[in-house]
Amino acid sequence: MSSDKLEAYYSREHPFQKGILVLREVMLKTELEEHLKWGAPVYSIDNKNVLGIMAFKKHYGIWFFNGIFLQDPLGVLQNAQEGKTKAMRHWKFTKNEEVDPTAVLSYVEEAIANQKKGLQLKPERKKETQIPLLLQNKLDSDNSLKKAFESLSPGRRREYCEYISSAKQDKTKLSRIDKILPLRSKGKGVNDQYRSGISWLQH
Repeated sequence: MSSDKLEAYYSREHPFQKGILVLREVMLKTELEEHLKWGAPVYSIDNKNVLGIMAFKKHYGIWFFNGIFLQDPLGVLQNAQEGKTKAMRHWKFTKNEEVDPTAVLSYVEEAIANQKKGLQLKPERKKETQIPLLLQNKLDSDNSLKKAFESLSPGRRREYCEYISSAKQDKTKLSRIDKILPLRSKGKGVNDQYRSGISWLQH
């Protein structure tokens, strides 16, 4: 059964109320489960979000969480947030009478089938950190320093490499390397922004 909040969402009067009610009728014909998440109706299967229905001031529509896998024969799908999201796609309407229930159902059924297949966009693997040559030479010449560097998290290693690589001249790069190497007994960083990350040098 639908929650009171869901019913309240669909009962609320606004310019696109008729349109989203038509969309809801389509969803209720499928095996999708209806929930209210993030303040809007979301439809899922096996606890996996498949799509959502949202209404705004100038448009309303369907947000397919893994819409990138839909064939989109009508050419209606758009990237949900202008390139900010990789997998999500939306089908936007600007008039209540624009919804074709048959066409919408075909897209929804394909989205359900894709979810059952487990289709999901895998996150892009981050590129490996490129260690500046001058730093690499220092690490190669000091095995204990190299082990300490390799024990850092990938993000911390990247922070140090970017700090050194951002210098234009080798002289400056060498100077920055000296700043982060354990040359002083206290092992303190020169800049506050690096102090939190130099515990590995404090030996």
